[in-house]
Amino acid sequence: MKLPVKILFVLFLAAGFTAVNAQYRLKDAFPKLEFKNLVDLQMPYDSSQMIYVVQQSGEIYRFSGNESAEKSELILDISEKIIFSGEQGLLGLAFHPRFSENGFFYVNYVADNPKRTVISRFRAGKNIAPGAVAESETVLLEFSQPYSNHNGGQVSFGQDGYLYIATGDGGSGGDPQNNAQNLTNLLGKILRIDIDKPSGGKNYGIPSDNPFAGNKSGYREEIFAYGLRNPWRFSFDRITGNLWAADVGQNKYEEINIITSGGNYGWRIMEGFHCYNPSEGCDTTGLILPVHEYGHDEQGGFSVTGGFVYRGSDFPELYGHYIYGDYVAKKIWALRVENGKKASNKLLISEAPDFIPSFGTDSQNRLYILGYNGKIYRFDSGDQPGESSGSETGQTGTNKIIIFIAFFGLLGILLFAMILIRKVM
Repeated sequence: MKLPVKILFVLFLAAGFTAVNAQYRLKDAFPKLEFKNLVDLQMPYDSSQMIYVVQQSGEIYRFSGNESAEKSELILDISEKIIFSGEQGLLGLAFHPRFSENGFFYVNYVADNPKRTVISRFRAGKNIAPGAVAESETVLLEFSQPYSNHNGGQVSFGQDGYLYIATGDGGSGGDPQNNAQNLTNLLGKILRIDIDKPSGGKNYGIPSDNPFAGNKSGYREEIFAYGLRNPWRFSFDRITGNLWAADVGQNKYEEINIITSGGNYGWRIMEGFHCYNPSEGCDTTGLILPVHEYGHDEQGGFSVTGGFVYRGSDFPELYGHYIYGDYVAKKIWALRVENGKKASNKLLISEAPDFIPSFGTDSQNRLYILGYNGKIYRFDSGDQPGESSGSETGQTGTNKIIIFIAFFGLLGILLFAMILIRKVM
C-alpha cells in the first residue's frame, strides 16, 4: 500500500501545482453591447435573466444575460438630479428581494444644493417608461456630504432582508472632521435599515438587532459598522453570508475587511495594519484590523475595488476565493481567508483592458468585471488568441513562463516517481 500512496501524493502535488498557477484572461462578455462610465452590475431576484448596469452619469440599462444580446433598454434616467463629477454620480443599485412582485429597486446617488447622498426607491415594470420610473421616486434617506469625494455608494440586500449602505468619510484627505469614528453621523460607515417596516416618521425602520438600536447617547441607529474611509464595493458571500468590503486607503495601504455588527475598522486611527498619524496616538483596542492589506509599492495598486467570493462552477480552483481588483492598476487577485486570516493571495490578471470600477454576478454565479469606459468582461482561462488580458508582454508573457515552469516541474515530479518505483521493485 505504500507505493500507491506515494504515487497518489506525487500526482496530487502535480495537479495542485498547475491549479495554483493557473492564469486567466478576460473576454468581452457581451460583444455587441457597449456603455459608458459603468459603476455597477446587478441581477434581480426573478426569473427574467435580465442584467442591469448603472452608468455614473445617471442611467440604468437592462439587457438579456445571453452572450449574444444585441441591445439594451433604458430603465431609469435621473441624470438631471445628480452631480456627475469625479467620485459623484449615480453609484449603486439594489433590487428588492421581492422585485418580481413589487418592482422596487433602490439606488444611491449624490445630489447638489445642498451636496448630499440620497438613498431612493423606484418602481419598474414591463410597461413603465423610464420617465414614469423616475417619477416613482420615494426618498428613504439623505445625509450631507462636506466634500466631493469619498461617497461610498454601494447598496445591497443581505440574506436577512435588510438594506445595507456603504458611506465614505465625507471626503477631503485624512478625514479632517473625524467622521468615520463619530457615531452621531452616518459618514464612514456601513448602514443597515429595514425598508419593509417604516417607523418613527421615516420611510424605513431600524432593525432591532442593529448595534446602536435604542441607544441613549445620540448615536445613529442606522449604523451597522464604522471606522471606514471609503468602502468601494461590498458584497455578501452567498454561502456563508459573510459581508466583505474593500476600503480605499489614504496614500499607502488598501485593505479588505470582513464586516461584523458593531465593528470598528480603525480609520482614521489606522490605515490598514498601520498607524495613520502616530502623533494622534495609535490605540488599537477594540479595533478590527483587515484580513488583507496591500501597499502601493507592494502589489502595485492604488485604489482597491471590492468584488465577490466566487461561488461559480466555471473555475473550481477559485471556488471560495474573494475576487477583487484595483481600479487604477487594473489588476485582479484571488484572496483566500481561513479562520479569519489571509491564507493566500494570488494575481489572476496583471493588466485588464480598462479601469475596474466594480464586479458583478448573475444567477449562475458567473463573475463579471466592469470596465469604466463601457465594456463588461468575464474570465477566460488559457492563452487564447483574440481575447484580452491587457498587455501582451504582461499576462501573456507570464502565462508562457508559468507553462514552461509547470511543464518541467511536472516532468521532475514524474522522474522522482519513477525512481521511487524502481527502488520498491
